[in-house]
Amino acid sequence: MKILVIDIGGTNIKVKADNDQERRKIPSGADLTPQAMVTQVLETAKDWEYEAISIGYPGVIKKGKIKTEPKNLGQGWTTFDYEKAFGKPVKILNDAAMQALGSYQGGVLLFLGLGTGMGSAIVAEGSVVPMEMAHLSYRKGTFEDYVGLRGLERMGPEKWQRHVQVVVKRFQAAFLPDDIVIGGGNSKLLSELPSGCRLGNNHLAFDGGFRMWDDHYH
Repeated sequence: MKILVIDIGGTNIKVKADNDQERRKIPSGADLTPQAMVTQVLETAKDWEYEAISIGYPGVIKKGKIKTEPKNLGQGWTTFDYEKAFGKPVKILNDAAMQALGSYQGGVLLFLGLGTGMGSAIVAEGSVVPMEMAHLSYRKGTFEDYVGLRGLERMGPEKWQRHVQVVVKRFQAAFLPDDIVIGGGNSKLLSELPSGCRLGNNHLAFDGGFRMWDDHYH
């Protein structure tokens, strides 16, 4: 099956079809509605063939349905009919979970995405478990306040990295993962990866999108 993967971010929407190596970008932003996303994706991918669509979305997904409106985009995402708009089968997964699935190599994987906030997900024996650990309490705020973009801008890269190290150790102790992947746009700012971790790659989100239609993963 030929699949179109859509990775929705606050700055860009990235699209790729598994029958084509090219990745294309569409600017997003605070005014982007789901209908505008569909219209622009259809135009951008009009020369590609695909039978199904995977969407990585920056918010809470339950049973394949969007449950929360995005913080950095327009409104209307929770009530929109994506299959009707695209005219094709659609599967939706949290964006961090989609990248986690693409990073998975076996056992128990913990994925942490360091971007505007802090994305988190676990893949255990092929089962994806999206999580929302960013808003749990940490120090005088939440994990996101310290290892997300706000923490980086407030404390500077050196102090921010120290908190990343501490947070990763906490999650290692809690989840006992076999593998830890640190992804997200700010992961490249780490001068030293925490012990037991490997660096992710945003391209792996597309691999996760392709895997969403594979019966080996669920």
